[in-house]
Amino acid sequence: MKLNSRAIAFILAISVGSLTGAFLSLVDSVPMVGLVVGVVMAFSSTFLLSYFIMEFLFFREIQKIYRLLNNISKKETTADSQAVKKESNPFKRINAEIEEYASSKEQEIENLKTVGKYRREFLADVSHELKTPVFAAQGFIYTLIDGAIDDKSVRYKFLKKAAKSLDGLDRLVSDLITVSQMETGIITMDKEVFDIKGLAYEVRDQMSRKAEKRKASIEIIHDSRTPYFVKADKHRIGQVFNNIVDNAIKYGREEEGRITISFKVIEDQVEVTIEDDGPGIPSEHLNRLFERFYMVDRSRAKTGGKRGSGLGLAIVKHIVEAHDSNVEITSKLGIGTAFSFKLEKGRSRKREIPKEIQKEESVD
Repeated sequence: MKLNSRAIAFILAISVGSLTGAFLSLVDSVPMVGLVVGVVMAFSSTFLLSYFIMEFLFFREIQKIYRLLNNISKKETTADSQAVKKESNPFKRINAEIEEYASSKEQEIENLKTVGKYRREFLADVSHELKTPVFAAQGFIYTLIDGAIDDKSVRYKFLKKAAKSLDGLDRLVSDLITVSQMETGIITMDKEVFDIKGLAYEVRDQMSRKAEKRKASIEIIHDSRTPYFVKADKHRIGQVFNNIVDNAIKYGREEEGRITISFKVIEDQVEVTIEDDGPGIPSEHLNRLFERFYMVDRSRAKTGGKRGSGLGLAIVKHIVEAHDSNVEITSKLGIGTAFSFKLEKGRSRKREIPKEIQKEESVD
């Protein structure tokens, strides 16, 4: 016989009915009809009570737990933490707690798989990025050792190329250390109030030669009557400007590209937007753009003849997040890409605009 709530209730009902009949048969004053009625009532009430208790309080909830365990093995869970707190039935609460626990563990496993995947990709990328400048420098140096050092023109040319490769290695290691320190919280932001518009002009001056080589222009758009003072780490925000503008120059339009830096005051924040009119970035790449060493198209890695560390946008992300903000990207193929972020608005005791900026504002 299959052991279920009905079978158990039937066995209990027969037992209680038999005991009731035996007890009533010992009483002389109880007629046969009363004996039969008592046995039937005892059997019926015991069966119904036992059946409902077993079915609704035990078996159904245990079956739910078995189904839940089966779903866990198939990774099909729908946990609700609020349901766990409100549930008074102990079996239902156990059921909900198991499901919630399984969901959390399943999410942890998926996160670990994702982290493991990124770790493998990161190690492969680091190995590749480190090997490239090392092997290049080795090649130039060994060529000189093998006899090319006797030719002065070749000697200077190869030493210069080896030095460039080692400079690239130095930048890569420096950027790796910076990203690592930011992720572990070792580097903190030294915030001060400064004119971010003035910082933009400084970055434009620094990038002017690189932009000219690509025949690109960097324009700063702003309202000359509006102060754009922010409270932030000036050096780190300068890194953000440099990294984004550098990418815009390298991956923007091949000739006569236009890069704009604009500002907008939104309540107690200043929004900065850096936009180019390049080929744009496919939407499937936008979510991974700030990953270390991630490149939309590796064939573009040497655009402009100089390879970057592949960590520029990762550093941008960490710096902006350290200022309690986020970098937003909008990109349209064939139109261009825009990076924007917001910084806390700062107040300057005295509004002073450098003379060189005043001159450029009058020209703009």
